Amino acid sequence: MDTTRQQKISKLIQKELSEVLQKEGPNIYSSAMVTITRVEVTKDLAYARVYLSIFAVKDKQQVFAAIESKEKDLRFKLGQKVKNQLRVVPALTFVFDDTLDYLENIDKLLKS
Repeated sequence: MDTTRQQKISKLIQKELSEVLQKEGPNIYSSAMVTITRVEVTKDLAYARVYLSIFAVKDKQQVFAAIESKEKDLRFKLGQKVKNQLRVVPALTFVFDDTLDYLENIDKLLKS
């Protein structure tokens, strides 16, 4: 179970990082739509696992790799936004979240 502090920091990172991705996204991955589905923070608040869903593009792995390659830049920009709320910005680890694709596939199968 996550503590209240972990949950608050997770929500803060999710909100602020999504704003960073909105601004910096076109420079990183052009026309894809990227959504942060959830963020999990470790108990010591040193690491954050960010789950990403990617839409509106055929090669999702290429977009995911582009985001992973810009992890340091994204962490820096996140740090600029949360510098008054957090002492240390957690190290970001991106995880590809395909649950929405899975649900869409099930929905197609049920309709046919």
